[in-house]
Amino acid sequence: DMSQGQDESKKRGRRGVLITCNMNERKCTAEAYDLLSEYAEQLYGPETVSGRKRNTHSEEDGDDVEAALKREVAQIRTSTEKRERRFQALESGANNVVFIRTQGLGEYPGQLVHRILQDLHTTKKKKSRVILRMLPVCGTCKAFPEDMEKYLSTFLEPWFKTPNQASYQIVFKARNSSHNKRDDVIKSLAGLVGRLNPANKVNLTNPELTIIVEVIKSVCCVSVARDYVAFKKFNLQEVVKADGQPEPTNPAGNADVPNGAERI
Repeated sequence: DMSQGQDESKKRGRRGVLITCNMNERKCTAEAYDLLSEYAEQLYGPETVSGRKRNTHSEEDGDDVEAALKREVAQIRTSTEKRERRFQALESGANNVVFIRTQGLGEYPGQLVHRILQDLHTTKKKKSRVILRMLPVCGTCKAFPEDMEKYLSTFLEPWFKTPNQASYQIVFKARNSSHNKRDDVIKSLAGLVGRLNPANKVNLTNPELTIIVEVIKSVCCVSVARDYVAFKKFNLQEVVKADGQPEPTNPAGNADVPNGAERI
């Protein structure tokens, strides 16, 4: 579960991808693994895990104690490797929503999501059947107003604090949660962004940046994304349709990374 089994520091630092679907979460998860793995290899190279791959037939295998110990060590290593994989599905706490935790992809999983959407937008090639939207999650915190304001005041600095500035919009969605009212969250966040740099301006038509806030139960997932309008609100089914949508602003693949951060 996204909201259980982790201390607060780990929950606040959690990164991943929030994926919505219409029913069939198992199929959605399988599609997500395939898509994320395909494009992660393009961006970051093949997945590596610590230790060697499990070898079930060693030259020295036999019924002796040494062979048994080797098998046990191999099993422990295999379980460790599984924990360190790039992508792990977690219970999101809401129906038709899958959360895929990312590991080893840096601070900004938005780069990976943007690369996927950029390719779908360019090729118009449909690569998923049940996935609807794919939203990056660059950080999480408790979904209470005071916790959100405290966390976001620091989280948003790389994109919006002077000398950085951008036109922006805020999109908010709450599931299985009554902690926040949409208008209150948007008003509070807009005030926060304005304090970071008064030159930041709201643009609901085609903003440079979109602040995505997704609340599920008691967890708030946040990210900052480019090309949210051009990529049809990050809807994988819509972005492959040919129409007069605006062109993306960052075709080089370094989207969703604040100025001065390490880019790939």
